[in-house]
Amino acid sequence: MLCKKQLPQRFEELVKKYDAVVIGAGNGGLTATATLAAKGMKTLLLEQHNLPGGFATSFVRGRFEFEPSLHEISDFGPSEDKGGLRMLLEDRIGLDLDWIRLPEAYRLVIPNEIGGKLDITMPFGVEEYIAKMEEKVPGSATSVRKFINLCGEVVDALGYIGSSKGNPDKKILTAKYPNFLKSAPYSLQQVMDSLKIPYLAQKILVAYWCYLGLGTKRVSFTIFGAMFYKYLVKGAYIPKYRSHGYTCALDKKIRELGGDIEYNTKVEKIFVENGKIIGVETSQGDKIKTNYVVSNASPHLVYNNLIYPKSEVPEIAYKTCNARKVGFSALVVYLGLDKTFKELGLNEYGYFVYSSPDTNDIYKAFSVLDTPMAQATICLNNGIPDCSPKGTSIMSFTTLFRGDCWEGVEPKDYFDLKSKLAKAMIEDFEKALGVSIQDSIEEIEIATPATFANYTGAFNGSIYGYEPEPWDSIMPRLMSMNGEVYIKGLQFSGGFAARCHGYSSSLLSGEMAALLNYKNFLEEQKS
Repeated sequence: MLCKKQLPQRFEELVKKYDAVVIGAGNGGLTATATLAAKGMKTLLLEQHNLPGGFATSFVRGRFEFEPSLHEISDFGPSEDKGGLRMLLEDRIGLDLDWIRLPEAYRLVIPNEIGGKLDITMPFGVEEYIAKMEEKVPGSATSVRKFINLCGEVVDALGYIGSSKGNPDKKILTAKYPNFLKSAPYSLQQVMDSLKIPYLAQKILVAYWCYLGLGTKRVSFTIFGAMFYKYLVKGAYIPKYRSHGYTCALDKKIRELGGDIEYNTKVEKIFVENGKIIGVETSQGDKIKTNYVVSNASPHLVYNNLIYPKSEVPEIAYKTCNARKVGFSALVVYLGLDKTFKELGLNEYGYFVYSSPDTNDIYKAFSVLDTPMAQATICLNNGIPDCSPKGTSIMSFTTLFRGDCWEGVEPKDYFDLKSKLAKAMIEDFEKALGVSIQDSIEEIEIATPATFANYTGAFNGSIYGYEPEPWDSIMPRLMSMNGEVYIKGLQFSGGFAARCHGYSSSLLSGEMAALLNYKNFLEEQKS
C-alpha cells in the first residue's frame, strides 16, 4: 500500500493542484474538460500530441486538407430539430460553428450479391427510405416499417433512461418500452429474422454495420437500431472545416471557461492511495494533486500502464478488460484528385462497397492481412463542394483491420504492403462503380493501424472501442457503469466508455463522465 511518506518527494512539494485532470484531448476528453470547467471545477487537460482532437483532426498534403477518420455524425440534426449531440455542443457548451447536412444516407454496392450485383442509393427520412426499399424489394415495406418503429422505440427508451440519470422506473420501462426490453438481449440478425425481413432488404438495411465493426450475428441490435434511426430521422452531418475546426473550437471554449490545457504532455502515472486517486505525474516531470480524473485513454492502457502503484488495481478491473474485445483499427487511403467529382462520375458522398453479402465473413476477414473485403469510401466534395481547390476533389477509402495482425510486418515490407492494399481498394472501387480514378491522383497518403497508434497512443491503433456485442453493448454498460468504478475518482470517456464508440457517442460520453465526477466532487465538498 502506498502511504504518504512513500510518495515521490516532489509530489509532497508540489505547487500545482487541480480539482480534476482529464487525460487525452480526443472527442470525449474535450467535452469532459469543457463540462467540468463550465461547472466551476479547476480543470487541467493533458494531451501527448501537439494539437487537440485525437482522431478528430485534419492534415495537409500539397494543396489538400484531409479529414483523417470522420465520415458522418449521427444524432446531430438540423437547428430546428436538434439531436442530442447538437444540443450538447451548441446549447450546453456554447459552440457556434458551421455544419453541413449530407445529401443522402448512402450508396451501397455489393458486386457479388446473390442474384446479381446490388447497387442502390438510399435516402434519409422514414417514408422516403421505406418507399425506396419497397421499390427495390417489393413486399418489404411492412417488415421494414416494423423494424424502423422498433428502432424508434429503442431511441425513446434510451432517452428516458438518460433522463432518469441511470435510475429508470422499471414499471415505466415495461409499460412504455416493452419491445425495447424484449429486443435488448438479441443481435441485429436475430431481430431482422424475427420480423421476417426479406433477404435483400436485410442487406440494404445493415449497410452501416461497419461503423460498429461487428457482423450482424454478433452486433447488439440496440446500438445498431439507435444509430440507424438517428441517421434516418435526423440525417447525417459533418463540420464544414473538418473535425479540426470543432476540436480547436472546443480548445478555445475550454480556455474561455477557465480550463487549462497542456499539449506535448503525456500522463505517465496516476497516483492512487487506498483505492482513491490522489494525483498524476506527467512526462514533463510535473506531479499534480487531484482527486478526479477523466481518462480518454482506454481502461487497457490505464490499468496496465498508468495506475501507480500497480497493487492499487483490483483484480476485477483486469478481468473486466480481458472479458472485452478491443475493436478494429483501420487502413485509410486519402486521395487528392486533379478532377472534380462530377468529372469523375462521383455523384454521392458516402459509398459502402462490400465484396461479400455476408457481414460475418467480412468481419472474420478483417483479422487477416489480405486484400480488403469491404470499404467505406467518401467523396468529401459532395458534402462540402469547396473543400478543395477549384477543379479538384478529395476522397478517402477506409477498411478495417485487427491491429495485431500487423505485428508480423517487417519494417522493410511495410511501405510496399500498405501501397499494395491501397491500390487494391482503389481498383475495387473503380470496378464496382464503373469509374476511373487512378489517372487523376495528385496526392496520396495511406494510414495504417501503426499510424493511428503512433499519433494517438491508442491500444493496437484501435479507432473503435470495445466490441458492442449484446452482452456488452450500451444497455449492459450503462446498467453496470457504477459497479465498474474500481478506483474512486476515475471515470472513462471516448470509444471505450459506456456509450460505446463513434464520434457522437464519444463526444456525449465526455459530458457523462464529467457530470459523474462533478456529482462526487460536490458530495465530497459537503462532507
